[in-house]
Amino acid sequence: MEAARPPPTAGKFVVVGGGIAGVTCAEQLATHFPSEDILLVTASPVIKAVTNFKQISKILEEFDVEEQSSTMLEKRFPNIKVIESGVKQLKSEEHCIVTEDGNQHVYKKLCLCAGAKPKLICEGNPYVLGIRDTDSAQEFQKQLTKAKRIMIIGNGGIALELVYEIEGCEVIWAIKDKAIGNTFFDAGAAEFLTSKLIAEKPEAKIAQKRTRYTTEGRKKEARSKSKADNVGSALGPDWHEGLNLKGTKEFSRKIHLETMCEVKKIYLQDEFRILKKKSFTFPRDPKSVTTDTEMWPVYVELTNEKIYGCDFIVSATGVTPNVEPFLHGNSFDLGEDGGLKVDDHMHTSLPDVYAAGDICTTSWQLSPVWQQMRLWTQARQMGWYAAKCMAAASLGDSIDMDFSFELFAHVTKFFNYKVVLLGKYNAQGLGSDHELMLRCTKGQEYIKVVLQNGRMMGAVLIGETDLEETFENLILNQMNLSSYGEDLLDPNIDIEDYFD
Repeated sequence: MEAARPPPTAGKFVVVGGGIAGVTCAEQLATHFPSEDILLVTASPVIKAVTNFKQISKILEEFDVEEQSSTMLEKRFPNIKVIESGVKQLKSEEHCIVTEDGNQHVYKKLCLCAGAKPKLICEGNPYVLGIRDTDSAQEFQKQLTKAKRIMIIGNGGIALELVYEIEGCEVIWAIKDKAIGNTFFDAGAAEFLTSKLIAEKPEAKIAQKRTRYTTEGRKKEARSKSKADNVGSALGPDWHEGLNLKGTKEFSRKIHLETMCEVKKIYLQDEFRILKKKSFTFPRDPKSVTTDTEMWPVYVELTNEKIYGCDFIVSATGVTPNVEPFLHGNSFDLGEDGGLKVDDHMHTSLPDVYAAGDICTTSWQLSPVWQQMRLWTQARQMGWYAAKCMAAASLGDSIDMDFSFELFAHVTKFFNYKVVLLGKYNAQGLGSDHELMLRCTKGQEYIKVVLQNGRMMGAVLIGETDLEETFENLILNQMNLSSYGEDLLDPNIDIEDYFD
């Protein structure tokens, strides 16, 4: 006989996920409804809190991400109750979620913010690591201390940050594109950054302002029960701060880039030996190729026929929305990328179920200069806006689309440079009907502007350019800039005075 289930707990609002989107959503709801209990369900013993929030311009924002125990959140918002458990099932018709601990939680409005999980190039291989949350970042640091050579597969933000930060270990970096960081940069910006990457002497780091990850105060038992498939919430900005990413050797940086290739096959040492395969040494000279005599725990064969041995492989090939726990028995509309489709009020296709952050796919008529990217800034904006929409719907109010979805704007840091991305910064979806203007000072700044019919549609700003606010306004007001021509990027002209 099945054990009697505890009676369901009821909350007007239930939020699933302890990452940036979920916590922001719960905090907003708690502020809107101080006398209502807000339930935050999270599989992780720690939550991600946004701290030191700073509005840089109308849309650009900067903030720190701090990992905190859930009790800190409950202290700040006495009406938030954190339930530390994964979700087993969503019964949307009964307006109820069942958690792994067997409890049921009835909701009036639910917001799913369960994030995304890394796409691993190979599941179940002990030598393949995905880096997505704090636990996996720390596991990576531990493995790196024993490593002489690693391979990094992928070309997104985490891969870019890793190759720059790792010291004392040979890195072979395989990307399927022609140039690094193609999610964020065109070939010109990639070249500008690559010269920094191969500079042997690392320069002093710019003081970090954002994330501090510590695991002090984390309960020991919570760590041991956090299983590998319990996906922690995503890393925030500067996630590698406080991690000592150092291998066994005494040099600063050694990187070899293999472009236009993917992983064809992974061999463990025994299999490699039996098949009598040959692998290459770390390329010192592009013209000469030498067979490696050293034995490695794992080998990677690339589609360009090259084989390299290494201590372990980092799979940094993007993420996939973490929708699995919610699909059974529910007919969600899913986007092409597998995310839960949401409308312009962050509402999914099921009644009273909202979604925000990496788990969702925007399916409204987007602004011509905004696109969804699974970034921590958008997770915060979506969590905040979803809470507003849930509040408005429960009060019977109408609400306008949040202004942050008018213009894509993201500020980050790569290779110690400040990087600002605005609008259609890579001319995404503009076809061939656009022009580019560039200004580049090697080692200092790289500025690219995307124009269409004389109007600014996007920009990439690398370095301390101080142009973000001016360019943001020019994209938003769609002023015709044809008459300014090359003056737009003339370093001798103070462009801000032009448009004040």
